[in-house]
Amino acid sequence: MRTDQILTRLERVFARLDREPERPAHLQTPQMSRHRVVLLGSTLAFYLAIVVAVLTTSWLVRLDWQIMFFRPYEQWPQLHAFLDYLVVLGQRGPTAVMVAAWLGWRSWRQHTLRPLITLGVALLLLNITVGSVKLGLGRLGPHYATEIGSAELFAGGDIFPSGHTANAVVTWGILAYLASTVVTRRVLSVVSAVVSLSVGATTVYLGTHWVSDVLLGWSAGLLILLALPWFEPLIARAEAYVFDVRELLRRRAETGRMPAPVVSALTPLLSAGGKWQLRRAVAAGDPAVDPAPTAAAHAAASAHTPAAHTPAPRPAPLLAGRPHLIRSERTPVTPVGSRRPAHTERAAARSAAARPATGG
Repeated sequence: MRTDQILTRLERVFARLDREPERPAHLQTPQMSRHRVVLLGSTLAFYLAIVVAVLTTSWLVRLDWQIMFFRPYEQWPQLHAFLDYLVVLGQRGPTAVMVAAWLGWRSWRQHTLRPLITLGVALLLLNITVGSVKLGLGRLGPHYATEIGSAELFAGGDIFPSGHTANAVVTWGILAYLASTVVTRRVLSVVSAVVSLSVGATTVYLGTHWVSDVLLGWSAGLLILLALPWFEPLIARAEAYVFDVRELLRRRAETGRMPAPVVSALTPLLSAGGKWQLRRAVAAGDPAVDPAPTAAAHAAASAHTPAAHTPAPRPAPLLAGRPHLIRSERTPVTPVGSRRPAHTERAAARSAAARPATGG
């Protein structure tokens, strides 16, 4: 008879992720080094400079209008069909699915959920930071501009910064961030930079974004990648929490499959050192002892027992309202009759011995 546990597909996935070690020894979590802090500060300064330049309608806004009037999609119409497909590499839905599939395979191979959780944290930061600036500034795109030379701010738009550009930087840059070797990290960094630059330039070619939108989108995505090491402790806690929840659900499932024991009035007497009390109580005919389970105990047991293992209902027992007494406190029990046959000779001898002797 086989006693192997049959695991579901999800349980097999978690069982593989639970294998030790959880990740190869050569994988190191990126740290917030001094070089990274300098890059983060420089990128943040560039980000703020772009915002100020647009708010003050500086030379950058004039450059936006000049390129818009140039209309690149009319200068090179033969590139339009190809660039329509290339810009998809910056759309959040398709890119998130492709990158999540790759990181899911890496999670399976490296026995850790860190790649997928890191991607989720990066996309969450992207939605919060870029989305809030988009809605706060409300800039209109080139196709919807109404006043020549204006920054088109606070007009109900949502294109500043460029979401396509920022998303391309984050989703493709996360592959370089999670690379396992230095060479792989450098190669993927170049690839992600080329993809994000191409996507940003394509949006300008198609006329869907200003140049300043693309510049702010590049810096917004780069800020998220540079700040990710600060969120590594949160990622580690999230991974541990997922495994803890999985273990709790597994224990609950196993407890639900096991029938709960039936609790009866004999349970205290069946403990260690209490069997002799049970024998004496039954022999003495103590009404406080009844082998049938009580109604309350039967209800508690049936509440934790599956329907397939629920025992048939039994009649309610008659229990005395007093506690069980020890032998020294019980009332002596007089037997109704003796099972042995009467012996007339022994009875006569006992009565003659008990009779007082008289002198004659």
